[in-house]
Amino acid sequence: VQLQASGGGLVQAGGSLRLSCAASGGSGSRYTMGWFRQAPGKEREFVAAISASGDSTYYAGSVKGRFTISRDNAKNTVDLQVNSLKPEDTAVYYCAADVAGFVYGVPKDEYAYWGQGTLVTVSS
Repeated sequence: VQLQASGGGLVQAGGSLRLSCAASGGSGSRYTMGWFRQAPGKEREFVAAISASGDSTYYAGSVKGRFTISRDNAKNTVDLQVNSLKPEDTAVYYCAADVAGFVYGVPKDEYAYWGQGTLVTVSS
């Protein structure tokens, strides 16, 4: 499956963006989908994940309550609504997919498929 992320940009602190990830080359509805981010000089970190059915979601503590992950299996897309942005949210955001599902409500750490990133820059 190929993944294409979009929607990044420059936004002021407190602003919002909607990131989108389009899946092609496979049935996107089979996959757990995740969003990760990598800030300059830092390691990639998990942001959010959603189960294949869309029934389960999971968030990193740093974004819980501000970010919302959703999916449209008919369109093979997964969105990440990012609100109340902070300068520390500045990063390249990546979407990822894996056939493994959630285990006891928690998604896997590893994903088989990755898209290219989309840059989110939050100015103070």
